[in-house]
Amino acid sequence: MFTGIITDIGTIIDLKQEGDLRARIRTGYDTSGIDMGASIASDGVCLTVVDLGPDWYDVQISAETVSKTNLTQWAVGGRVNLERALRVGDELGGHIVSGHVDGVAEVIAVTEEGDSTRVTLRAPEALARFIAPKGSVALNGTSLTVNEVDGRDFGINFIPHTKEVTTWGGVRVGDAVNLEIDTLARYVARLAEMPAH
Repeated sequence: MFTGIITDIGTIIDLKQEGDLRARIRTGYDTSGIDMGASIASDGVCLTVVDLGPDWYDVQISAETVSKTNLTQWAVGGRVNLERALRVGDELGGHIVSGHVDGVAEVIAVTEEGDSTRVTLRAPEALARFIAPKGSVALNGTSLTVNEVDGRDFGINFIPHTKEVTTWGGVRVGDAVNLEIDTLARYVARLAEMPAH
């Protein structure tokens, strides 16, 4: 489990297709404190550590995961939001995030508003009903609050701090973004579908 509070920005330093996709990510984390098999959310995708070096770790990514996320756009030199898995006793600062991406949203508008940046995204049709004003979403692993919703489109406001400590400072129109809907929203929608007894 994760919180959507990004704790490092990693850099992709190697990509190899060997049956599965293997990625090497340079990190500021102390890798001596990372176990083999540990889960690290990389742009919101829960990935398992399969090798470690002094300032990097490797993950293996199945074709299924690549096909359902924006990892098709990963390239050497690319920057990714990182979060290590929650440990018992950790502060839960964002919202509960599983690291299982539901779909890919597209950035359709970026507007500067004072020091903040307003970003409008378009959700896949099947996920739009789970996104509500003032609700939570995880976008590229970042826990964010939805401002407004208009059909499939929804707006997020990025304050300077978020832009500094995540990859959101470089957001562009056309970017594909990993979207994980709020678990609570999923359950509420499921309950609403069930017939009353």
